[in-house]
Formats: sequence, C-alpha cells, structure tokens
Amino acid sequence: MEQTPMENQVNRSPYGRLLLTGAAGGIGKAIRPRMAEFATRVRLSDLPRALPDDAAAHEEIVACDLADRQAVDALVAGCDAIIHLGGVSVERPFEEVLEANIKGVFNLYEAARRHGVMRVIFASSNHVTGFYRQDEKIDAHAPKRPDGYYGLSKSFGEDTAQFYFDRYGIETVSIRIGSVFPEPKDRRMMASWLSYDDLHDLLRRSLFTPGVGHTIVFGASANALTWWDNRHAAVLGFEPRDSSEQFRAKVEAAPPPAADDPVAVLQGGVFTQAGPFEPVEGNGSAN
Repeated sequence: MEQTPMENQVNRSPYGRLLLTGAAGGIGKAIRPRMAEFATRVRLSDLPRALPDDAAAHEEIVACDLADRQAVDALVAGCDAIIHLGGVSVERPFEEVLEANIKGVFNLYEAARRHGVMRVIFASSNHVTGFYRQDEKIDAHAPKRPDGYYGLSKSFGEDTAQFYFDRYGIETVSIRIGSVFPEPKDRRMMASWLSYDDLHDLLRRSLFTPGVGHTIVFGASANALTWWDNRHAAVLGFEPRDSSEQFRAKVEAAPPPAADDPVAVLQGGVFTQAGPFEPVEGNGSAN
C-alpha cells in the first residue's frame, strides 16, 4: 500500500536509546515487547521491587524512584527520547501522588533539560477532564476538570510539558489515556477503551512526528461512542482502527449501573468519588 505523506514523516530512523518509565506497570508490560521498533536500546525503569530481571539483548534495566532527583538525572542521561508512564496510576492519598506524579514529573523534565532530551511522551489521563458528563463532547482546549488527586497530578504534568516547551523547546505529546486493557470491562469503557495496537500506533506517531510542540491527544480507539474530539492533535495523523463494538454483547450482558452512578454519568467514573483520604489519628498515616 502506498504511504501517505503523514505516514512517511513518522517512519524515520529509530532513536539510539529510549527510556520507558513505569515499565513494570500494566501498560508498560503490554508495550515493552514493541519498543525495539522505536530504538536501538531501550532503558526500562520502575521501582526496584517491581522491575523484571530478564533483559532482552536490546534492553537495559535501571531501578529508579521518580521522587529522587539525582537518581532521575542519572536515569535520563544518555537517552534520546522518553516515554513516561511511571507514577501512581490510581486515586491515592495526595502525599503518595505528590512524590511520584508531581515531584517525579518535575524531576524528569529537569533531567531532560540538563541532558538535551528534546522529545517526551507523557502518559496523561482522561481523569484530567473527569468531571465532564458523558453526554458532553470535549476537545483538548476545553477547561481541565480533574476528578481527584491523580487527575490533578496529570494536569500538573501537562502544564509542566507546556512550560518546558515554551522555555526550553522540549517537545511533548501528552496522551490523555482512556482505558488500556485487552477489552473494555464495563459500559463506561465502551467509550474510553484504547486497544494495544492503537496505542502502539499513537506512540509511534508521538515519538516521530516532527513539530509537535506540546500536543495533547485523547487516547481512545475508534469506538462507536466517543466523548473526545482530537482535531487539535491533527498533526499526529492518528486514526485508530480498532473499536469496542466487538465487545458490546459481552459488556451489556452484565447488569447496568444505577442511573445516578458516576460510572454512568461522569467521564471519570468512580474516580470522581474516590477519597477523601483522611489521616489516621495518632500516626499521621492515611487510611
């Protein structure tokens, strides 16, 4: 099949070394086997207790706590591009989110600045806009409406990406990831589902498309129901091919949620009700 100009401009030579943070998480494990297409060397990173110990010939494994500024600086050294999945991926007490997702993203961009890394793929989230209703359709210019501490941290990450582009020219694609699973788990995910194949294509375009500046793109497959309009990310040429429709009968065989359940009303679903996480009296820890 003849390639379009958009296809040609994203099929460039692989990077020398690509850093993948959060390599031991669900998405990290799913995309790890596909990373050899993007770089000659792939540096996998996560917390020490989570990292695998089986490195392929093109891989190197480096444990790192994202809240440790010196460790992150060493982690980024020698890399040409970054896919940043690392951090807390669910709603948690603010103190936990602060360390991994806010300090962590700052440390990462500072390290990128110091070491001349000019392309970052930031795993943002649909929870940046989780308080929009499911009967609303929004684009990347719609005001942010984070649905929790996790959503706040991803909003901070997007703002950090914009700042580092405006001041230092570091280009970022912030992917507001929907629901990346082998198949959607419920009715809400029928709209937010992103297949592994579509994510792979989106990552490829995000890494290799020139002139992205700071581009925000919603990460979802070509589902029949969609809440998100990606016209402001047209530079990527992302056209998902998969659809959640193939799973509709299975999903709808389960009882529907109550009409007033956040899962049925708000784009952020259960995240809009998680917490607050009150300190436990006497020891300062969170329950």
